[in-house]
Amino acid sequence: LGHHDAIDDAVDLLATISADRPAIAVLGSNDRHEPVVRNPLRYFAGPTRRHPGTPLDTERLVVGLKEAGWHVLRNERITVPTSAGEIDVVGLDDPHIGADSPEQIDWAPPPDPLPLRLGVVHSPYRDVVDRFADEGFGLTLAGHTHGGQVRVPFVGALVDNCDLPLHMARGATRYADHMWLHVSAGLGTSRFAPVRFACRPEASILDLVPVRAEEPSAL
Repeated sequence: LGHHDAIDDAVDLLATISADRPAIAVLGSNDRHEPVVRNPLRYFAGPTRRHPGTPLDTERLVVGLKEAGWHVLRNERITVPTSAGEIDVVGLDDPHIGADSPEQIDWAPPPDPLPLRLGVVHSPYRDVVDRFADEGFGLTLAGHTHGGQVRVPFVGALVDNCDLPLHMARGATRYADHMWLHVSAGLGTSRFAPVRFACRPEASILDLVPVRAEEPSAL
C-alpha cells in the first residue's frame, strides 16, 4: 500500500480482480506503515523488523477489500469454492512484524480430499513455511522479498529481508518433498526509491494441474 492516499485507488483496482473470481489477501508491514528512507546496505545486517513510518488506516483498507469481495485473512482458515472444487486456505498475518499467530489456526486435515491446500503469508520466514509444509499443504504463496532487496545480474538476490534461502527469494521452488513455494517479486517500488534494478516487476500467473498419485503436487 505504502501511502494513506492510495487506499481508495488500491481498493478500486483490486475490486476488478475479485469481480469474477475468488480473491484472497493477507496483510504486510507496508499495509500498516508508510515506507521510510533506508540505506539498502542496511539489509545486509539482517531483517528490518522496525517500521517507524507513519501508521496507515489499515482497517479502512481491509473493510474496502472485504466489501469488494476479497477474503482478507488474518490468522484464519477458510474453505474457498473454485471451478476445480473447494480448496483449503490458511492465511497468516505478517511474521516480519510478529503479527502471525499460527496457534489460532485449526490445522486438522480436511475430512475429505481437496484439490488444493493453500497457504498464504506476506513474509516467507522459514518457521512459517515449514509449518505449512509440515501440515501437508501443497502450495504456499508469499511476497515481501522484492525478489531480493539487493540483487545483481547473473548472481541473483544478495539479501531477502528474512531467513529464506536466497535461491528461493523469487519465483517457484520445491520446498520439502511435497510442497511448492512461490515468492512474488511484486509490482511496486518505494516512493523513496522509485526504481527496480535487476529484478523486473511481476504479477505472477500460476497454472496448477493434476498429477499422478505418487506426485502429491505440481506447478
